[in-house]
Amino acid sequence: MEVDYTNNWKLSFGNRSFKIKFTIGLLLFIIVLIAFPIFFNYIETRDGAIINDWLLRQLPSINLSIPIFSLIWVSAALTIWQAFKNPAIFLLFLWGFVLLSLSRMITIYSIPLNPPQNLIPLIDPISNTFYGGVFITKDLFYSGHTSTLFMMYLCLQKPVHKTIVLVATCLVGSMVLVQHVHYTIDVFMAFPFTYVVFLLAKKVVANKK
Repeated sequence: MEVDYTNNWKLSFGNRSFKIKFTIGLLLFIIVLIAFPIFFNYIETRDGAIINDWLLRQLPSINLSIPIFSLIWVSAALTIWQAFKNPAIFLLFLWGFVLLSLSRMITIYSIPLNPPQNLIPLIDPISNTFYGGVFITKDLFYSGHTSTLFMMYLCLQKPVHKTIVLVATCLVGSMVLVQHVHYTIDVFMAFPFTYVVFLLAKKVVANKK
């Protein structure tokens, strides 16, 4: 017997608080997507600092675009599937992504950086559309790939799903370093920043007002 997950959504939209947060979150999500190309195209015009990164100097520069792309979008598909079944996951990740995006825009703007030496462009046709179809190299502190995957991990509920996405997060974080797309600090600091944003998103979603 198939489970009718649409009933979960009907019940959720019967809750006024859920409906308001869903609507506001969706509007903010659309605004963020519209702002992305404008913001990141501006970031590319700035000159920034180059970090003397000991770890990157030890790593070979290898193109890992395909495995990075695959892990990100398999994790995204898993999260979308779970969010479809559970509106609470959808709402939490929606607000988590919006706040994460705003947080990254603030840190990227505040800390101008030039890309690492030996950078190999990360080819991700889906993600690049959010940047206006242009490969961006200066969206560095902190790592969007690592932080978005970690946000998925935090929002998911079932242990097996969380384990899959956490492993993917660690692998992608390691591979963007090997590809020299990010500095080491960009990847490592993605974890605490994302966790703080997640706690904030949880407060927004849980607030009854």
